[in-house]
Amino acid sequence: MDKSKFSRPIDIGRVKVTDPFWHTIQETVRREVIPYQWDALNDRVPGAEPSFCMHNFRAAARLMERKSQPGFTEPSYTFRGFQTLPEDKNNPDPDKFYGFVFQDSDFYKWVEAAAYSLCNHPDPELEATVDGAIDVICAAQHDSGYLDTYYILNGMNGSFTNLKDHHELYCLGHLVESAAAYYMATGKDRLLGAAKRYADYVGECFGPEEGKRKGYPGHEIAEMALFRLYEITGEEKYLALGKFFLDQRGTEPNYFLEEERRREGRHEPKGDTAPYAYYQAHKPVREQEEAMGHAVRAGYLYSGMADGARLTGDDSMLAVCNRLWDNIVKKKLYITGGIGGTAVGEAFSYPYDLPNDTAYSESCAAISLAFFARRMLEINPVSQYADVMELAMYNTVLSGMALDGKSFFYVNPLEVDPAACKADTRLEHVEPVRQKWFGCACCPPNIARIVTSAAAYAFTEREDAVFTHLYMGSEITKKVGGAKLRLTLESSIPWEGRAAMTVHTDTPAMCTLAFRLPGWCRKPAVTGPEGMERSEKDGYIYFTGLWHDGDRVELNFPMDIRLSSADPRVREDLGRVAVTRGPVCYCLEQADNGENLHLLRVDPGAIDRAIVSDIEICGQKMCALELDGYRLELPDEGSPLYADYAPPRESPAKLKFIPYYAWANRGEGEMSVWVRV
Repeated sequence: MDKSKFSRPIDIGRVKVTDPFWHTIQETVRREVIPYQWDALNDRVPGAEPSFCMHNFRAAARLMERKSQPGFTEPSYTFRGFQTLPEDKNNPDPDKFYGFVFQDSDFYKWVEAAAYSLCNHPDPELEATVDGAIDVICAAQHDSGYLDTYYILNGMNGSFTNLKDHHELYCLGHLVESAAAYYMATGKDRLLGAAKRYADYVGECFGPEEGKRKGYPGHEIAEMALFRLYEITGEEKYLALGKFFLDQRGTEPNYFLEEERRREGRHEPKGDTAPYAYYQAHKPVREQEEAMGHAVRAGYLYSGMADGARLTGDDSMLAVCNRLWDNIVKKKLYITGGIGGTAVGEAFSYPYDLPNDTAYSESCAAISLAFFARRMLEINPVSQYADVMELAMYNTVLSGMALDGKSFFYVNPLEVDPAACKADTRLEHVEPVRQKWFGCACCPPNIARIVTSAAAYAFTEREDAVFTHLYMGSEITKKVGGAKLRLTLESSIPWEGRAAMTVHTDTPAMCTLAFRLPGWCRKPAVTGPEGMERSEKDGYIYFTGLWHDGDRVELNFPMDIRLSSADPRVREDLGRVAVTRGPVCYCLEQADNGENLHLLRVDPGAIDRAIVSDIEICGQKMCALELDGYRLELPDEGSPLYADYAPPRESPAKLKFIPYYAWANRGEGEMSVWVRV
């Protein structure tokens, strides 16, 4: 493994996002989403599903306070279900746990989003709110260091007895990520201290040493979080614990099966380990060849594997990451950048099974894919990783949030008929309009944290280099030797294919600036300063030399309207095309094209006459595409269900496509990404 290629995410405190597209979205998150989600976590959003998240932390804090009182007895574990709701949602018992077993994690993701927002937008009121909430979280922590309100309130003697399903290590992962982000943004380490205490307690319980548990997370994320904690603190024990979880996963005897036997008092195996593919625990990670199981868990695991490979120089682990990456992008990836084709287990389906109307394509899954892609870029700057990361972020990630930031999609289908959603139980997971909140609200705060940290996906750096992966207009500061550079990236992407980076410095600096050549552009044109060494490798163009004030790199990426077809093994898309332009996937919506979108087809021979026009949806400007096509004429009412074949009768039609991420912002209606040809 060539460590000289490694880069790291740029410190977003040194990046000011000026991009018209991303700045608008980040401002929506800052002004609308973060305050809204804080209200949701405190059950103050009328008409929304209650979260009970902060309710649980406050209840646990009160319980910890009572520990010092005479006669106190800790609760003895009582199983209360994967989700527990009060009989009266308006009057929950103040001392009981409610919600899903992983409810704590929603708060941690909210803190992470708030932290990244604070990096560039100091907000004393928001910071005070976060600090006050952190006080509650720290007060809720058990004196052992353990921190999971489900077991603190329901009985600590049941902790770590159901790793497969009960998310304690998943909550540890999100605690660490939020604490790291808040420490980076504010320099305050109280939450980081709580995260370290919990990680230390976990390290006392799990590991290869005799007497320790040999388990691993049922829902992954602790792995990459522990690696991040190691990079922040330099403490090898966190690297070792993350590596242990990766190495132990899926080994025999299968830990999940063993703990199930212990929990249920059985002494004989029940079935085989096949169901553990849902948890990516069906075989050791180095033996896995196909992306399987719950798509979010898988994406988080593969991200942790990539981190582990980079930090330990493990070539065998990197080979597995590449193998799983190829399996996803060649056989299991939606054209919108979504993953997870089936609602059964929120999971990857079999190769080339990518249904559109029953798609799951969870918002969190697309985010996990972006995590995986960014980590692969850190190891090796290859444009295909950034192409997929860009696809996910501009399409499915953004689709998960309404343009006003006040409602959300958990599931991101590629075809919707609202009438079918209401009548067909097979589509009960598909919502034709975004929801205010969810009882299982993993997606909304996840979207907020990746949007506020988007610059860390756009740019990575080495000591003497900056890589531009996404063309997100920004001002970047960087020290190279004794010189301080200010790099200004101007970008009109995603609506026009122009970008330019200008160097500002008082002292000439020797370094490399590298720029991705997007896979969606057929004929890129890039110019740099005269005399600068120029090279091209793996889809990136490199300029290396002595940079002076005013030096400029100009990039022109012509944005053709493209009709994309799927591999014919994708049965659902045979004879259909998807319309893309630049990084954006487009869709038909009933608001522009009327009902019965399935009757429309596009004329591929008229693509040269397609029109790019401006449109405004919910106050946001974007590009729409107008293509020539046809509408199939329906037979008269009362016609027989089946009849002798006759050539279809069609009439010319103008087809209007809008960006996929913007659908369902103008009321309920049909939508389709794929259209007949």
